[in-house]
Amino acid sequence: MRAILFLLVPSALVAATGSAANYNIPLWEGTAPMAAGEGPLDRPFLTVFAPPEANRNGAAVVIAPGGSNIMLMYGAEGMDIAERYNQWGVTAFVLTYRLSPRYNDAVRVLDGNRAIQVVRARASEMKLDPHRIGYIGFSAGSNMGRSVVAAASPGDPAAADPVSRVSSRPDYLALIYGPGRATPNEQLKDFPPVFLCAAQADRGTSLGSAQLFTELTRAGAVAELHLFQKGRHGFGSGFGSPEFSGWMPMLKHFLEQAGMLPETSR
Repeated sequence: MRAILFLLVPSALVAATGSAANYNIPLWEGTAPMAAGEGPLDRPFLTVFAPPEANRNGAAVVIAPGGSNIMLMYGAEGMDIAERYNQWGVTAFVLTYRLSPRYNDAVRVLDGNRAIQVVRARASEMKLDPHRIGYIGFSAGSNMGRSVVAAASPGDPAAADPVSRVSSRPDYLALIYGPGRATPNEQLKDFPPVFLCAAQADRGTSLGSAQLFTELTRAGAVAELHLFQKGRHGFGSGFGSPEFSGWMPMLKHFLEQAGMLPETSR
């Protein structure tokens, strides 16, 4: 039953918005690398959420929902986040990545890096700024984000695949209740600006986020940390929540300060 729900949600995302602007982009044409089969669960893709053309500012973001790597929380950690970004003039791409137990973390990181490359490779076509492409992840999607940055490459100009020619490094990283783990090739001093957010009572992620913030600061990277005194894991956009409604405006301010969004009057 879990697989059926997973397959139905991407179409439901498009239907729920009632907009022809929502469509899917496969990460690879044909069979994806390390694919274990040829079914829908073996084909990672991005779902595009575009703001009205008059409101677009050229910024873009890849959104990786959580779900313990066995499912994807497309509503609170996908569509809701994409719609908020759209209000800021940002074109959002919700990532459907490959899941456990069929796939491991290495495959998911591959999907995350490829997602950044797909958006960057289409920047001219979609009128996006290739230097303002972010990554925001939630829980499992957030844990993956740290590894996506660590594994990023500048691209291979000689590659036959045009998508592989561009960088797979996001221009900023937002890690929401999922600070991830260090990898052997991680260089925190080279990380893009990082936004960290969690609830204090969610101890594993709050303490991990605080530790990562400390390590980024010591390394000389740009980082911002928000830990809420009340609440839980899985708060999504926080819309209407007395505990969490402020975190996305904080993210917007962070992005403005980092040059990822045009500054607005307050």
